[in-house]
Amino acid sequence: MFTIYVYVLDTLADWELGYVTAELNSGRFFRKGAQRVSLKTVSASRETVTTMGGLTIVPDCLIDEIVADETSMLILPGANTWSDPRHGAVIEKAGEFLSAGAAVCAICGATTALAGCGLLDQRPHTSNGPGFLDMFSPGYKGQRFYVDQPSVADHNLITAGCAGALLWARQIIEYLDVFQSDTLEAWYEYFRTGKHEYFYTLMKTLPCDSDTAS
Repeated sequence: MFTIYVYVLDTLADWELGYVTAELNSGRFFRKGAQRVSLKTVSASRETVTTMGGLTIVPDCLIDEIVADETSMLILPGANTWSDPRHGAVIEKAGEFLSAGAAVCAICGATTALAGCGLLDQRPHTSNGPGFLDMFSPGYKGQRFYVDQPSVADHNLITAGCAGALLWARQIIEYLDVFQSDTLEAWYEYFRTGKHEYFYTLMKTLPCDSDTAS
């Protein structure tokens, strides 16, 4: 079992998590024999969180309950509240994840928090465009490792800008190895282009007993 910890905080950007959490939680396109995953929301306190879209989330666990090992992953969504010092604990935990060989996946505003703590100084990464991290993370020193792409995967670190949620989801799913490669390609191209032929290609890649509702 692989445990996916999804950090939740006020003003969380709903759309950035939609592709990846829906597919990992449902498992509807998983390859035969793929490991199952468990998604847990984690936060700095037990207080409910209100997303940017107005949805209310009750965290499943606290930061100090997270286990950082190679069977776990930490997902950090964007939000307008990453500058709040209370989120420093989960960024410290992200450093533990990376050191332990566990995956950290950060998008949009979460990349500024990683950058501010030096976690992007020596690794390929991306964010919301060249200069964005310099603007919002004064301590950032990773400019020469910045890659101007929607999402960048560097081993167990996967970063993205706010418009890179789909590619970010693809790279996370690929890292977890829960889709067949042809399933992942068809899934990505269908959502990227909206062309119906990719949907039918996607269906043909699935085991006959797969639940593909919705």
